Amino acid sequence: MPHKIVLYNPKSTFYTMPLALMALGSALDRARFEVQIIDGRLEADPVAAVVAACEEALCLGVTVLSGNPIHDALAVTRAVKAAHPTLPTVWGGWHPSLFPTETLAEPSIDVTVQGQGEVTFGELADRFAAGESVQGVAGIAHRVAEGTVQEAPRPLLPMDALPAHDYSLIDVERYFELKGERQLDYISSTGCFFRCAFCADPFVFKRKWVGLSPARMGEEIELLWRRYHFTDLSFQDETFFTYPNRVAAIAEEFLRRGLRFSWTGTLRADQGHRMDDATLDLCVRAGLRRVMIGVESGSQEMMDWLQKDIKVEQVLESAERCVKHGIGAIFPFIVGFPGESDASVQASLEMVKRLRKMSPQFETPIFYFKPYPGSRITQEVVERGYQLPQTLEEWGDFDYIGSSGPWVSAGTYQRIERFKFYNRFAGGPETWLRRPLQQIARWRCQRDWYHFPIEKLVVERLKPLPSLS
Repeated sequence: MPHKIVLYNPKSTFYTMPLALMALGSALDRARFEVQIIDGRLEADPVAAVVAACEEALCLGVTVLSGNPIHDALAVTRAVKAAHPTLPTVWGGWHPSLFPTETLAEPSIDVTVQGQGEVTFGELADRFAAGESVQGVAGIAHRVAEGTVQEAPRPLLPMDALPAHDYSLIDVERYFELKGERQLDYISSTGCFFRCAFCADPFVFKRKWVGLSPARMGEEIELLWRRYHFTDLSFQDETFFTYPNRVAAIAEEFLRRGLRFSWTGTLRADQGHRMDDATLDLCVRAGLRRVMIGVESGSQEMMDWLQKDIKVEQVLESAERCVKHGIGAIFPFIVGFPGESDASVQASLEMVKRLRKMSPQFETPIFYFKPYPGSRITQEVVERGYQLPQTLEEWGDFDYIGSSGPWVSAGTYQRIERFKFYNRFAGGPETWLRRPLQQIARWRCQRDWYHFPIEKLVVERLKPLPSLS
């Protein structure tokens, strides 16, 4: 009889499919292991669901992001350990990758996995099934009598060496329902070659990148399209457009196979600057509808400090290429870096306005810098006295979305929040219902005049807006 393995995805505000857990489950030998994925976002009582599922299970695996999902992950893991004290519990994902041994300060967690987890978790499952110690398994940290041990890192494996994700492990139709569209999530690469100073990816994957071959992707995606009839494909890669020739080959696979769906992917501004019109046209014919281009700042000086390795001009050129080919784009910005000048913040706001004017298909969300562990800037602010959360509970309270760091003045925060509100309404299509507020918002943004924001107070009282743009 196969050993049962329970994998848990903590509650969060987004409905991206749990690709990390699907990767783990798909890599296990189904003749030996029965995999059950439980998603806290889909359960009325996640704790009860996981505790019940762990009855006679071999182990529990949890994928964990830094921030609010930690609270749910902790509640579930503690409840499982209380009900099944001898059941091994394993945490993987971004937070345990950044804090391998620190995470083990929580008594209910037995093992943490760092980086790419498919082979690592498979070896752990083999050890658990055999009743053997996990000592010597590469890519983990674990508890021993003397304290904790960090084992040797596991090299990043080629993705073609790993099995395809088995989407039957999840209720795909339920995710379509929650997303409000038949959008399938898919990941075709792992890692990133670049060195952005605010990002933890270089710390976890050491600036390495591996990706699936276009031929394999074409075959897998065709099977998924015919099985699930999705209308949109969302690539969850850090940098999907890393190699233009590969992207072109993927687009050709879609066309050759007669696949009819739209798709989205991440594109660096320097990649968009270098990509020729023929490749972009090919991608559009194959269904490309939108890209995400991380700008971060409208100030070249700030971009250089962030080690983005792109130029402001490349952002604008990429935007122009998107307009030319009818491609929508999301241009995320980050403001409120430690020591950032008012001029730098204003340069970002000006760039936001410039991009919004270029196309109604452009979105420009603005976020505040928060010191994500593992990044160079975080190390610098810690050296200057900033204290990161010390416990998992404190990390769970660490808000990456709505709040700013202590180095952002109240006046700067107020100005940015008001700009975000009016910028939201200044762009987009005109309707008779939006037109009055839209005209006021455009007037305010053109003049950078956000005093007495009566419209903002009225709208927020009638309908609270999420603070994402």
